[in-house]
Amino acid sequence: MRFPSRPSIPSRLSSLTRLAVLSALAVSAAASAQQLTPEQQRFHDIYKELVEINTTHSAGSTTVAAQAMQAELVKAGFKQDDIQIIEPFPRKGNLVLRWKGDGSKEPLLLIAHIDVVEAKREDWKTDPFKLKEDDGYFTARGSIDDKAMASAFVSILSQLKREGFAPKRDVILALTADEERGDVESNGAWWLFKNKPELLKAALGINEGGGGELYGGKGSKPKLHRVQVAEKLYTSYQLELRDVGGHSSLPTPNNPIYAMAGALARLGAYRFPVKLADVNKTYFARSAQFASGQQAEDMRAVGNGSMDQAVTDRLSTVPLYNAQLRTTCTATMFNGGHAENALPQSAKATVNCRMLPFDDPAEVERQLKQVLGNDKIALHQIAPPTRSPVSPMTPEISSVVEGLTQEMWPGVPVIPFMSTGATDSRFARNAGVPMYGVSGLFTDPADLRTHGLDERIEIPRLYEGREFMYRLVKRLAS
Repeated sequence: MRFPSRPSIPSRLSSLTRLAVLSALAVSAAASAQQLTPEQQRFHDIYKELVEINTTHSAGSTTVAAQAMQAELVKAGFKQDDIQIIEPFPRKGNLVLRWKGDGSKEPLLLIAHIDVVEAKREDWKTDPFKLKEDDGYFTARGSIDDKAMASAFVSILSQLKREGFAPKRDVILALTADEERGDVESNGAWWLFKNKPELLKAALGINEGGGGELYGGKGSKPKLHRVQVAEKLYTSYQLELRDVGGHSSLPTPNNPIYAMAGALARLGAYRFPVKLADVNKTYFARSAQFASGQQAEDMRAVGNGSMDQAVTDRLSTVPLYNAQLRTTCTATMFNGGHAENALPQSAKATVNCRMLPFDDPAEVERQLKQVLGNDKIALHQIAPPTRSPVSPMTPEISSVVEGLTQEMWPGVPVIPFMSTGATDSRFARNAGVPMYGVSGLFTDPADLRTHGLDERIEIPRLYEGREFMYRLVKRLAS
């Protein structure tokens, strides 16, 4: 066997030199990719600060977060008199900033909630209240929902203030509490619109609820940009089943845990009827181009108004499409029994319903009781759902959003959308303020972790979304 001859010493040094140069270039390119502009760095610091303030209901404080964002805005040049911290309940503070324009246009409202869903440290890979930056992602509770948008708004208004921008209209920023808890009295947007509506009165508003879709994971290109113009109704029910209990060595057929589990199993297998509105049909019709084969055909069929069961059954295997097609009710919490050696005296469950905006809540409740199939289960509605009208896609909003989308992501269509989750936009819409959920933040529906473990967003997508929102606010305020 012949071995290749060894290269000469000069040749070997030359190869090592070339390798070193290539390695240095690679390191330089990687560093360059991570290098931030001054404004991006300011945004990063605000984002990190906000994310790392615990604003959960159980242990956090939106007041602390609101005060921190107030300090950032004052640092940028806003006067203390421009900003109010409104705390109607302890630890439930809201920030309201009014940046005066010249009055030639009616005000613009920017809303973002600064509370977050609970997060158990033992379930997460890392501390949910420390911003983790690795593998191309920002990971933390609130990294998307909704501190990405809240910190972006603070950063954007700060940048515009430093740049000497003179708005044509008043720009109102509202950072609110307790959005994640629904229609509770301490919900900041609900409280403000009820008690101080003059602070938030505007011609139109921007909020969460939209965003973009991409498919294929990290590094994939944006496919479509959603604008939320409507949302599902939110309500929850407390279910309870009681019994006398007894000694666990003497089981009876009346065990509440088994009975409640059976009722929830029936609910899990049930699908509410399919109902279509224009916003749903438009979403499926315009999204079909990003699907293929049978799924694309089914989406086009629904886009044309088809309610064929075979078509909707196939689409319903995708959670997002299923939620667009019908009202959903799902069990989210369960509790039963009081001792390991005793028969349970009660079993409790929480069922969360997201109703189509054109569904009848009373009829949904009737169907829910029927599906549970046990008239001994006591049903208590925790809070009634809040209806809200659809926001029209007026030329003022559609031309700006579509124009900016084509500037930043050529060929990506803008699609009106009904969000399956509830947002504070419902309170604004009911107060006469047309709201639009649009952010420029693109995520993969297959990797959507909001409200779940290890919530995250791709780092480049966050900075792109912030840039989109900067241009959007500037153009709408010009």
